[in-house]
Amino acid sequence: MAGSLLLFQNDLRIEDHPALHAARTEADWVCPLFVWSPADEKPWAPGAASRWWLHHSLLALQERLAGRGAPLVIRSGDVSETVQAIAKETGAESVYWSARYEPHTAALQSDLRKDLQKRGLKVRIFPGRTLFDPSTLLNKSHEPFQVFTPFWRSCVARIEESGLPQAIPTPRHLTPPPRRVRSQEVADLGLLPKIPWDAEFGPTWKPGEEGAHKRLRHLLGIAAQYHDLRNRPDLDGTSALSPHLHFGEITPRQIAQAVLDEFGVTPQEWSRLPEGPRVFLAEIGWREFAHAVLYHFPQTDRAPLKSKFEAFPWKYAQRPLRTWQRGLTGYPIVDAGMRQLWRTGWMHNRVRMIVGSFLTKDLLQSWQAGAEWFWDTLVDADLANNTLGWQWISGCGADASPYFRIFNPIMQGRRYDPEGSYIRQWVPELAKLPADVIHEPWTAAPEVLSGAGVVLGETYPQPMVDHAAARVEALEALAKTKEARD
Repeated sequence: MAGSLLLFQNDLRIEDHPALHAARTEADWVCPLFVWSPADEKPWAPGAASRWWLHHSLLALQERLAGRGAPLVIRSGDVSETVQAIAKETGAESVYWSARYEPHTAALQSDLRKDLQKRGLKVRIFPGRTLFDPSTLLNKSHEPFQVFTPFWRSCVARIEESGLPQAIPTPRHLTPPPRRVRSQEVADLGLLPKIPWDAEFGPTWKPGEEGAHKRLRHLLGIAAQYHDLRNRPDLDGTSALSPHLHFGEITPRQIAQAVLDEFGVTPQEWSRLPEGPRVFLAEIGWREFAHAVLYHFPQTDRAPLKSKFEAFPWKYAQRPLRTWQRGLTGYPIVDAGMRQLWRTGWMHNRVRMIVGSFLTKDLLQSWQAGAEWFWDTLVDADLANNTLGWQWISGCGADASPYFRIFNPIMQGRRYDPEGSYIRQWVPELAKLPADVIHEPWTAAPEVLSGAGVVLGETYPQPMVDHAAARVEALEALAKTKEARD
């Protein structure tokens, strides 16, 4: 009997899974395998929040696979050695997995494939994490795209011409190896924090396919208004699908197809979609763009795409960085976002831009420092998305926001959290302030502060910088950077 190993990585699902389908149909039995090997993932081993999600996602996957008849085998150690050992133990002749495109994991995949093939194992690698293979996404000059709009226009044209990939059938039954394979428990991997800082993660999230499809149903319910809701952190107006996408609990193909079906539109009729769902699907497009940029410019996980920014005079000071991380900057919308991040492992996308601008332009701290903090604290810490986002807001990446576009945290707060509801939720010491001063409490009359129980400098900090002065300093730093490169 010919058997196969299915190596799970960031594809923790059984629905719409090309590698699983092939492993099941091309062999007599399949052994699902997950290998925890953070050493192999360096320098981008999963951060603390991602490890929390991974623990619970593995439990959910374990349950689904067991229900189909093939238990998930969990091991820790070197991936190549582990796969070879289990192949020898079970007699498996082939190994299947889903492609990953991050620079460090792509190199690991290549080495793993060579190692396994040298030992006589058949290796097959399948798509699944993105709509398109990033290596195929080039402009008319056969160069990588660096601007989003023509990139996404090209992707949509491809969809209109060829449709979306076909859905992969979900297996009703999986035949396991002839003899039982030893497995560790998920708890043995030590993914959960020893100090319970994750108390609010459980009530906030449901990792796994079931949770992913619940969030998809939420998205479909708001999709018609998505373009109006998406920038409002005080409302549940986004999909919050990003961690589910990162861990492969749902595919972008499934999401795109569900949106099209909801509005009765075929892929060839993409342009007929109303504004709301079109805007949402463009967010899926940004994810595609992020993966394509990182694939074609692998140095950008650490270095700016626009090389002139290598000379930018960042301050690299620990105290302001730590103040920002703790949500004690004195700017309520910034502090609300940083506290939401710490307590739930997630932050609204509009607020990510606000806090990113504040760190890199008001505090002149490097985008890399922000990216590293997000990497450790986000449950959706995706290397491509995280890199593109931070380089965009700091002005040094693909299709970047110009450096001179500096977000005013007061105006951003007033515009996108008009009643201060988001701030009241995450900065409760300001909860009793009226909406007209909650975004800049230092302007409130003494009796208003007193009535709200706010003592600036004691119960809530004074602003750590003056935004107007910080903006001038940031623009001067940019001017010096340009002069140094000219």
